[in-house]
Amino acid sequence: MLFESLSDKLQQAFKKLRGKGRLTEKDVKEAMREVRLALLEADVNFKVAKDFINTVTDKAIGASVLESVRPGHQVVKIVHDEMVNLLGVSHSALTFASKPPSVFMLAGLNGAGKTTTAGKLAAALRKQGKKPLLAACDVYRPAAVKQLQVLGKTYDLPVFVYDSPTPEDIAKKAVDFAEQNHYDTVILDTAGRFHVDTELMDELRRMKKLIKPQEILLVLDAMIGQDAVTVAQSFNDSLGIDGIILTKLDSDTRGGAALSVRAITGKPIKYSAMGEKVSDLEPFYPDRIAQRILGMGDILSLVDKAQEAFDTKEAAEMEKRLLSNDFNLEDFLTQVKQVRKMGSIKDIIGMLPGMGTQIKSADFDMDESEIAMNHMEAIINSMTLKERRNPLIINNSRKRRIARGSGQTIQEVNRMLKQFNEMKSVMKQFTGMGKKKGKVGLPFMR
Repeated sequence: MLFESLSDKLQQAFKKLRGKGRLTEKDVKEAMREVRLALLEADVNFKVAKDFINTVTDKAIGASVLESVRPGHQVVKIVHDEMVNLLGVSHSALTFASKPPSVFMLAGLNGAGKTTTAGKLAAALRKQGKKPLLAACDVYRPAAVKQLQVLGKTYDLPVFVYDSPTPEDIAKKAVDFAEQNHYDTVILDTAGRFHVDTELMDELRRMKKLIKPQEILLVLDAMIGQDAVTVAQSFNDSLGIDGIILTKLDSDTRGGAALSVRAITGKPIKYSAMGEKVSDLEPFYPDRIAQRILGMGDILSLVDKAQEAFDTKEAAEMEKRLLSNDFNLEDFLTQVKQVRKMGSIKDIIGMLPGMGTQIKSADFDMDESEIAMNHMEAIINSMTLKERRNPLIINNSRKRRIARGSGQTIQEVNRMLKQFNEMKSVMKQFTGMGKKKGKVGLPFMR
């Protein structure tokens, strides 16, 4: 899970503080030593960690904290507030030119995920009502242009390709094409290197001077740890970046890059990539990230994901069918697929306050839960439309056929049908309660 290692260690340190009715200066300093160690082990920059601990300690040993009724909770609040400050206080959205097109130039090293990020960003802007154009400006990496074209075809995004050995010439032609064809945003997928060098920076500076992009966004691999700070600082010093997009954040359980780059460069993290799908690019909210790190959950992001995944009209229609006892396996399969659009069970549960620790203590196997959902989908997909719409007709011979078709046992088919009937009964109770209160939609959408 995101920030899993750091979150675990911080929660252990705070557990000791919360367990005491009264804190001394010594208690606070001992806890801060554990926090400092946790930050360093999470690959947070040494100077950033040191400044953070000094600030928190100074505030935490004040009389108003040590003499309060719940001093341990007060210290956690101070850590939370300072972590939000460290990450950037508030979400920093992209800015757009007063006269289209707005040009966003992506920069970064090879392997950071610039091309994939370009596609994700274009898809995100299209959701906002923009008309984006992707421009293939990487003339060095083999198959870079082809990769962008495949992304464009997969997600129905236009890609501008021009045969020129000069990246800045391609960028200029792309902007001209956008103006002539009424594209209001252009995303430039530029070349990278395996390390920061003069040749790379000179090329990017020439492109910046010619194109005058609205924003230069550094695509930064979160998994490179301490090196992320060095890379970010080099690009900012040489090019002058406007914001950062952190990629592979879901693959880094430490999270040190996220806690360091903004403090060192002074530039905001605008987006974070949490997976491979085009929808896995999320706006970066410092307060939500701080809450997740401290085990407080991230309900707002969970709600955002639910709103994207669920069709409100369809949910209202399903509620009507549920109340009239018409909710069937076809409806259930639709709901399962929509829930899975929100991400893995691991990601969803990680956004619930305190659930990470509870799951570990209960030895909850999330991989098994994912497998169980796959089996459930396979069973329902092996049914005929008539069987999905009227599960009561599923007799023993039908169960044998469904079991063979799904690669499962008859016992597993029976278990799935039993779970569906139990869930249907519970959902009907909840939905009935919601109706009395004048609410529309399934319980988990409210």
